Amino acid sequence: MNFDLNEEQRMIATAARQLGERFGLDYWREIDAQKRFPSECWKAICEAGLSGVSLPNEHGGAGLGVLEMALIIENLAAAGAGSTVSQLFMLNPIFGGVSISKYGSAQMKQELLPKLISGEVNFCMALTEPDAGTNTLELRTFARQEGEGWILNGRKVWITAVDSAQKMLVVARTKKIDEVRSRTDGLTMFIIDVDRPGLTYTPIEKLGTNTLSSCAVFFDNVEIYPNELVGTLHGGWRELLDVLNTERIATTAGLIGTCELALDLAVKYANDRKVFGDQAIGAYQGIQFPLAQCFAELEATRLLNYKAAARFDQGASFGSEANAAKLLAAQMAARTTERAMQTMGGMGYSKEYHVERLWRDCRLFRFAPISEEMILNYIAVHDLGMPRSY
Repeated sequence: MNFDLNEEQRMIATAARQLGERFGLDYWREIDAQKRFPSECWKAICEAGLSGVSLPNEHGGAGLGVLEMALIIENLAAAGAGSTVSQLFMLNPIFGGVSISKYGSAQMKQELLPKLISGEVNFCMALTEPDAGTNTLELRTFARQEGEGWILNGRKVWITAVDSAQKMLVVARTKKIDEVRSRTDGLTMFIIDVDRPGLTYTPIEKLGTNTLSSCAVFFDNVEIYPNELVGTLHGGWRELLDVLNTERIATTAGLIGTCELALDLAVKYANDRKVFGDQAIGAYQGIQFPLAQCFAELEATRLLNYKAAARFDQGASFGSEANAAKLLAAQMAARTTERAMQTMGGMGYSKEYHVERLWRDCRLFRFAPISEEMILNYIAVHDLGMPRSY
């Protein structure tokens, strides 16, 4: 068991950190206020070859693994972006890249993967529904077979970055509930154009992650063409899991980088701030101990996420590690950003010192892309062997 990164991985991490520092805290504060997609940063990520690190060589990727992607995300987050940068990798290398590289047709791979890797095409994924939420097996959006294609009707909610995407991975039922053999039967994935008759969306006002919109999406007799099928007709559930499970690792990496950044900001402030005489507040154990506790939890979570990513890259099961790491990371990021704000006192509440954005953004990930309660359900059933409760 070797805990050291190899030379290539260290170079990748350094390149990501240096790129992230070009788009530092002030950049992210500005586009957060403008509620604007980080197009300049994403373009630079793509031009540096970081967006395709885990995608196949033959289509312009680096052919490396999810571990390398996690290193990139955590370094970009720690350099100033915070946790929302992980969503950029979910949208493109995961929702677009994983689904196409594993289950897309040869034509789809040839056409879309190079454009995804170069940043020419952005993706989003339409999965969550108002009446299903975390329970994907209860989704009702339906694609009715018509000729060789399909007609799509339904609605989705909390769909990220629809307005900056050209392509959408849609998960829909292609068999009616009363026709299926099991709840996992009859789900299918498609990749369609966002700009298509019958597809409309409305932004949702929200607390944080303002650089990426969240939308309610409506499908009203949207035409799906035969070549837009991804994977197996009616058999998309297991294929969808390959997309969703890597999302956990990306989320955790962004939260790890957020905690590293929040600690760095808090420590710098504490070491400079003097209130009672000439002694910096960082010398007081009441300031030191909570930050030291956050650091210890950060390092443990980082190692667990690396284990999950390494097991994925080895083709081994990784669900337990990925879910546990995501659970710990989301809780840890909430505590760490809160503690960083507390260390700064009133200035932690100001936009000038940046921690409030990190705090707002990371709160999302305690219930997305999977809630901590559902992760605890998974651990109880799969790791502890307890009865299924839902």
